Amino acid sequence: MTVNTSPAPTYAQRLLEESGLTSSHQPIDVMLVSIFLEKHYRLGGRFERLATEKDDTFRLSTESSTYLVKVSPPEEAEPVVALQTAAMRHLESTASHLPVQRVKLTADGDDHVTVRMNDGRTRILRVFDFVEGQVLADANPDAERLARAGEMLGLIDVALREFSHPADRRGLAWDIRHFHQLTELVEHTPEPEHRRSARSVFRLFGENVVPRLRGLETQVIHGDFSPYNIVVDPKSDHYVTGVIDFGDTLRSAVIFDPAVPMANLLGRTPDDPWRDACAFVAGYQRERPIQASELPLLPVAALARLTLRALITNWRAERAPERREYLLEHAKDDWINVERSLAVSLDDVVAHLREARHGHS
Repeated sequence: MTVNTSPAPTYAQRLLEESGLTSSHQPIDVMLVSIFLEKHYRLGGRFERLATEKDDTFRLSTESSTYLVKVSPPEEAEPVVALQTAAMRHLESTASHLPVQRVKLTADGDDHVTVRMNDGRTRILRVFDFVEGQVLADANPDAERLARAGEMLGLIDVALREFSHPADRRGLAWDIRHFHQLTELVEHTPEPEHRRSARSVFRLFGENVVPRLRGLETQVIHGDFSPYNIVVDPKSDHYVTGVIDFGDTLRSAVIFDPAVPMANLLGRTPDDPWRDACAFVAGYQRERPIQASELPLLPVAALARLTLRALITNWRAERAPERREYLLEHAKDDWINVERSLAVSLDDVVAHLREARHGHS
């Protein structure tokens, strides 16, 4: 009899695995994708593979339209994919005026196709309308345009308020509510000053957010309203013309939804690192006001999210030596922005958020 002497996986390891961050899979053959699209969607055309975190993703150009084709990784549970699709379809049916990416149905009226692979595992193929335009990350928005982006997330969260799904309590490493349970990731960060910054943020989160976690207002949220998932048009009155990628949708604390774009905006203006993040939240609160008692937690949650991104990038760099240089270079800016943002009094940031809230109440 063989005895398994390997240590039991930690909470962090289990969460990273459940989030699809520990495994890799062979890219799906584009010929197989084309066969399924022809059979189930009556679609054919020119394929372009796009780089994404987990899915196999393609841009499909037909004679008349352009589509986004996604094939879920084999590790992603089917109910989780169904949650993402259901949230998008809920928004289409209850808030059709919002520019959320649309799900294209099959010829039989289904919203996905199950692909059974040779190894016995299943993957989910879905087709979406392709949202053309510039992403916010490539734009240079002023405060009012950032507020417009914030308004859009507020409107989405209002529309998702009553939505529920059997898989909406999924585990996801990117969900900020788990941040305090991922302290072991610090050990994968090579620079001592980065480890010190991370521990400072863990301390802030532990003192301010953790005692309040159970009582925070919750609902299903977008989960990744980053500047790369917001399509904009500077000439449009609405500014935001597309919202894409519901891959991190789940039920969590409401404040963790605006905390994600806040984290992405921290440090954009080095002399005033919180300026753009606060502009975004001012817009968000016009549509989805944050409870006064929860507002002080928002800057800490944003710092936690930015720190988490840097920590996971460092952890990935250790696991993928061939991409180490690329990954560490990308994490470097995150650490700089964490340090810049920590240097500002969070009481002052909260005061600024409160002023903006009252200015639009």
